[in-house]
Parts: sequence; structure tokens; C-alpha cells
Amino acid sequence: MKKIIPFILFALLLFPNAIFAQQDAGTIGSTWSFPVVYNYDEEVTWYFDLSATNFAPEENVYLWIWSPSEPDAGHFDNSSEFAKLTYEGNMIWSKKLTPTAYFSMTPEAIASSAGFWLRLKDKTGTKQTGVAQIAYTDFSSFYSANQMIKSYPTTPTIDKGVSILFNSNLVAGFQNASEVHFHSGLNNWDLKVEYQAWVPESVQKTKMKNLGNGFYKMDLVPEDYYGAPDGYVMENIVFLMVADNWAATSPDQMIVAGEYVAPPPPDFRFFPLQLSKRDFLAIIRKNNEPGVTKLLYTITANGTVLNGEFTGGVSEIKGFVNLVTGLKDVQNLTEIHVLVKDNNNRVISDTTIPLKTVD
Repeated sequence: MKKIIPFILFALLLFPNAIFAQQDAGTIGSTWSFPVVYNYDEEVTWYFDLSATNFAPEENVYLWIWSPSEPDAGHFDNSSEFAKLTYEGNMIWSKKLTPTAYFSMTPEAIASSAGFWLRLKDKTGTKQTGVAQIAYTDFSSFYSANQMIKSYPTTPTIDKGVSILFNSNLVAGFQNASEVHFHSGLNNWDLKVEYQAWVPESVQKTKMKNLGNGFYKMDLVPEDYYGAPDGYVMENIVFLMVADNWAATSPDQMIVAGEYVAPPPPDFRFFPLQLSKRDFLAIIRKNNEPGVTKLLYTITANGTVLNGEFTGGVSEIKGFVNLVTGLKDVQNLTEIHVLVKDNNNRVISDTTIPLKTVD
């Protein structure tokens, strides 16, 4: 922590205009990596949830990172193409890189740095997110833990990555293995991906990454790896390790899954519930779907039409319509028709609201 705080302060002093003169795009939500655990000289994909920002779906977003080094130095107002992220859908962007190559640093130098500190921005730097960090999990303790299996995380979920480490030195018959394979299934073998030595596709899919010195790693996202149908509830991953063409196997293993917590449903409302033409109409929607960043309204009142939009993010989009000014010249008004759509042209509400009579 002592290293990190001065480093951030130094960065803020070094780039005062770039940081404070730009439009605030909002806060990066969750970040994660695949593989879940990786060496610094191993290719990894970082993922960024920008659903709480004002970036639009499929907008070009760039990585501006200054720790452990600044690969795109001097190009804040014109980001290089190598810093461009890939849009994955549902307001998720990703960046694939190998840290040692991207930062031109050795693993030891990266390990002794302050970590991965960054912002995400548009190409010209007119808007940018708040400061964020990509967390790194040091798994080096596994090499001396005298433990046969370890998973990261310990209770995986069906839609997120899991890295499973294997110390083959603790299992007889694996000492001279040229390859180790992952023979596995979900929910006590309900969905299986079997190691079939005579099927090339199976050999490739189940092959574990050799970390050297008898240590191996398997990286997967359960719903993708096992082809789980929509709505499938994962309770466990069962598996065993296989040396070469079934020359040896590990004992059967099981990893218990974590509980999947579904996001809360959207909550849409008008306020106040009793309305007159001399009120402000609040339009509020909480728990929005990823990618929903605007509510667009059309209010029709005896031939008078009011249009507008409000912006926000996943947590909330809220705004107020000034009926006092917009409807001041409309006579004999007993109701208004309100149509609300999101930025994906999906109808959120199509309703008629009665109005109280005013003097």
C-alpha cells in the first residue's frame, strides 16, 4: 500500500490536464481475467464491465495504463491501435495481452511494481473512466504447498472462469508423462467432456497446460467448456487427471460450485402517482440491463408533443419532465400519453396517465 499511494499521486501530478480537463465517463464495474491465474509471460485476457459508464455499446474504447509501465506514452489524445479494446457484448470490453511483451518488462520487474493501474478512454481522450486496477493472483505458493489440487476460485460459477492446478508429483505414474489430460463433467457427470485418446479434438480440448516440474493447469469457463444449456444450474465439477494414453490416473476429484446470484429485475416507475399539468413528471428505471444507457420519452397531450431523453447506467436512469412549461398552453387536458423506450428501441412503458383538474 505504501508503494501504491505515492505512485498514484505522482501520476496525478504528472498528468493534471489529461486527468482533470476531460469528461468523466463513470466508474469501471467489475474486472476479471481469463485465465483466472496466469504467469506474467502467459497470454491473458482482461475483461471490463462498463455498464455503469456512459460509453455506448460497441463504442471504441482504449486502454491507458501507466503501471507497471506506460506502453502508449505520449498518445493520450490519440490512442494507438494496439491499445484498443474488443467489444464482447453486454457492455463488456476486453484486452488480450502478454504482460511481459506488452509492458516490455521481465516477470520479476512486473512482480515488484505497483501493479496494473489504468483508466479506459475514447481515442482522443475527451472522456475517460475513473482509476481502476486489475488484480493479480499470485499462485506461486502452490508449488510448495504439497497439495494435489487447487482451484481459483475455490467455488466457481458456471459463467466465470476457473483455473485448476495439479501437482502430478504427488500421484504415482505421472513422473514420466508427456501429456496430462482433464477428464471431467458437471453435476456428477451429467454433462461430460471426456478424454478420448483416439479423438484428436478431445485430446486438444482436455490437454492441460504444462507449467514445468510436474505442475499442470486447466483453464475453462464451465458453461462454454461443457456446452451447458441456458438456465443450467451447476452444482459441482467432477474430474480426474489422466497421464498420456490412460497410463495413470489421479483419484476422483470434486469442486463444489458457488451459488449463482441472478441480477435483480428492472424497476420502472413514474412519480408522482397523482399528476397535474403543473407538476414535474419523474421517470425512473433501476436495475437496467447491460447496454441500457438512455430512456427516451414521447409525451402526447391534445396534439402537443414533448420529446426528450435521460442518461444513466445499470443502477439507475432518472430524469424530470417539466410539464409546467411544456403544457402551459394546452387547454381542457384530462390525460397524457407517455411512451418510454430505451436506447435499444425497446418499449419500456406505453401508458396513459390521467391528470388532476387544476384551477
